[in-house]
Amino acid sequence: MAGKSFFSVSHRSPSFFRSVILLASLSLIAVIIFSFSSSSSRCPPLLPNTVHNPNPNPSPPIYSFVESLDKFLDSRRHAPDRTDSVVSVEDLDNSIWSREMERLRGSSPSDRWPGISSVIRVYVYQMPSKFTYDLLSLFRNTYRETANLTSNGSPVHRLIEQHSIDYWLWADLIAPESQRLLKNVIRVYRQEEADFFYIPFFTTISYFLLEKQHCKALYREALKWVTDQPAWQRSGGRDHILPVHHPWSFKSVRRFMKKAIWLLPDMDSTGNWYKPGEVWLEKDLILPYVANLDACDAKCVSENQPRRKTLLFFRGRLKRNAGGKIRGKLVQVLHDAEGVVIEEGSIGIAGKETAQHGMRSSIFCLSPAGDTPSSARLFDAIVSGCIPVVVSDELELPFEGILDYRKIALFVSSTDAVQPGWLVNFLRNIGSKQIKSMQDNLLKYSRHFLYSSPALPLGPEDLTWRMIAGKLLNIKLHIRRSQHLVEGSRSICTCECRHADTTRTS
Repeated sequence: MAGKSFFSVSHRSPSFFRSVILLASLSLIAVIIFSFSSSSSRCPPLLPNTVHNPNPNPSPPIYSFVESLDKFLDSRRHAPDRTDSVVSVEDLDNSIWSREMERLRGSSPSDRWPGISSVIRVYVYQMPSKFTYDLLSLFRNTYRETANLTSNGSPVHRLIEQHSIDYWLWADLIAPESQRLLKNVIRVYRQEEADFFYIPFFTTISYFLLEKQHCKALYREALKWVTDQPAWQRSGGRDHILPVHHPWSFKSVRRFMKKAIWLLPDMDSTGNWYKPGEVWLEKDLILPYVANLDACDAKCVSENQPRRKTLLFFRGRLKRNAGGKIRGKLVQVLHDAEGVVIEEGSIGIAGKETAQHGMRSSIFCLSPAGDTPSSARLFDAIVSGCIPVVVSDELELPFEGILDYRKIALFVSSTDAVQPGWLVNFLRNIGSKQIKSMQDNLLKYSRHFLYSSPALPLGPEDLTWRMIAGKLLNIKLHIRRSQHLVEGSRSICTCECRHADTTRTS
C-alpha cells in the first residue's frame, strides 16, 4: 500500500520520546553488562603460582656466585627438616592421570598439554637441610680457605663455583614469584600437577668439602630419601632432574639413579667418567660452566676491539689427564709461533686478571679438552668476546638444539691441530668479514651463558627449561610404557645413543 504510513511522528507527544530514549538507554546498558559478564565467565581462573607480578623496582641482576649466595642465605629463613605428605604410588598415579586429562582438553593456552604449551611445571622436593642449606652454608663459611686444592692443583672453591648450576636453578625455582622473571617454568606445590621433580642436592659441594666417608654416607642417605618418594617409584625417576655437573660428584651411587635427567658438563663417551648406559643426549642435558671471567659488554667490546693484537691466546693448566693430553701436544706445535700466547695458568685474583686481559686482547682463544671433553675455557672466551677455537673431538655443547655454535666458534679436529704450522695458517686465512661477524654474534650470544640472580630471560637457566620441555612428551611415553611392560621383557627400550661424535672441520 504505497503512501500509507503506519507510524506518524507528528502524532506523538514529547513524553513518549523521553520514554523511548530511556528504554533504549536501559537496553544498551543491559547489553554491555551481559557482554562483560559473559566474556569474564569464559576466561579461566588464574592458575596458582602462575601470576607474574614483577617487582616494580627490580635490583640489577647479580652474576657473582658468592655474592648471590650471601644474599640468598641472609634473606631466606632456614628451611625446616620435613618431607612431603606421604601418598601411595597408585593414588599419585591416578591424580596425575586425572590432571593430564584436564590439561589435554584444556581451552586455555597456559593450561594445555605440555608440548602444546611451552610452560612446564616443576615440583621442588623439600629435602632435609643437610642436603641443601647446610652445604651452602659450609661453602660460604670456608670460602676464604683458597689454599684448599684438588689433587691436580685446582682451587676447590673455584671448582665448585664453576659447577654451581645446581644453586642457580634451585634458587630461582624457590624464589618468591614476585621476584622471578622466567615465564616458561613455574613451581607447583602439588605433585600431581608436576611435569618434573627437581632434586635439590648439592652433590659437588659435598664431594669437595666433606671428608670422604662422610660424603659417601650422605650420598647413600640422599639416594634412599629420593628413591623412597612415591613420585620416583611411579616413574623410575624418568621425570626427575638430578644436577651432577661435576663429573666426580655423586659417583658412588649415581648408577642407581641413571634413569633420571642428569644435568652434566659433557657426555665424555670415553667411559672415563660415566659408565655405559648412564648418560645419553636424549635423556640428559649439557649445561655450561659458570664463567671464571667477567663478561665483556658492548661498551667493553668496543673499547677492547683496537687492542686485539694477539692472534691466538691460551692460559690454563698445560698438562691434563685423559682427553686433556691434547694440551701438551698443542703446546709443542704452537711454541714460539708468531702471534700466539700460551701460558701456564695461576690461581687467585692476579691469575684471573691476567687471563681476562689476555682474552680481551686476542682475536682467537684456544679451547682444548680438559680432563673431560669440556672446559670452562670455552665459556670464558665467549663472555670475553674472543672467538673460541675448539679442539675437542668428543665435545657435546650446551643448548645445541637452540644455539648454532658455528656462528661464534671454530671447530678443529685434533689430528689437524697438532700438525706443525697448520693451526696458525688456518687462523690467518680467515677473512676479516667472517671475524667481524663472529665477534658481533659473540656479543649477542654471551647472555645465554651468564647465570644470574634473578634468572634472566634467554639466560642459561631459561634455556635449560626450554631444552627440558622438549624432552617431556618422550619421557611421558617411556613412563607409561614401563608401567605396562612385563618385567624382563626384551621390548624395553633405553633410547641410548652411543655413536662416536667426530668433530667436523667443514
